[in-house]
Amino acid sequence: MTYDGGMLAGRVMLVTGASSGIGAATARVAARHGAALVLMARRAPRLEELAAELRDKGAEVACSGGDVTRSDDVERAVRLAVDRYGRLDAAFNNAGTTTEPALLHETDDADYDTVLDVNLRGVWLCMKHEIRAMLAAGTGGAIVNNSSIAGVRATSAGAPYVAAKHAVLGLTKAAAAQYAEHGVRVNALATGLTRSEMSEGVFSRDPTAEERMRRRNPQGRVADPEEVGQVAVWLCSDQASFVTGATMAVDGGAGAW
Repeated sequence: MTYDGGMLAGRVMLVTGASSGIGAATARVAARHGAALVLMARRAPRLEELAAELRDKGAEVACSGGDVTRSDDVERAVRLAVDRYGRLDAAFNNAGTTTEPALLHETDDADYDTVLDVNLRGVWLCMKHEIRAMLAAGTGGAIVNNSSIAGVRATSAGAPYVAAKHAVLGLTKAAAAQYAEHGVRVNALATGLTRSEMSEGVFSRDPTAEERMRRRNPQGRVADPEEVGQVAVWLCSDQASFVTGATMAVDGGAGAW
């Protein structure tokens, strides 16, 4: 069910990493708030399943299978939004990955490269093409980058992940400062423990991890991915019109400890 007059009514939004978890949940929230969507992820069949679900509920959705570490793939997704809907108003750069944590001196170079490529280079390329489209349209826009609580402090996720997520916050602030005068707002989420394929992978490798992480969280629970999606959609809406360069904690209070 879409909401007539929702926060993103009449807006066009790109969501990366949309095949599952926070990305898919954000797409559902954005659709309910009236956005026309372009969904991007590597797993094209999963994207099509989500798109069919949303279209059945009245949403306008297009899919662009691709890898955020490839500039051509990102450009194609942005071009799809512009060609099909006339412009790009908002984007949630959510695609991310992790590897099994290891001590820094024992981390494989390949694992470092994978984590930095997806979590940092992917955000860089997405913003590069999204901002270019927003500037060309001359109507501004809003971008939200999904960082992590690992972007504000060290966590057990491993040094490459912590480094990449810290860097995402730096990119966010730099872009916010450079493009504010053009009406483009750029913010980030410092997301805490959230139910997703990534977190389920951690829990499967370490059966004690979920309970241990719950105890570290003031709310004592794992977030539903739609709780993160609701904040991302709000930041993309006019209700957040004076918010840019910010890092919004969506972590159940974990950052307060």
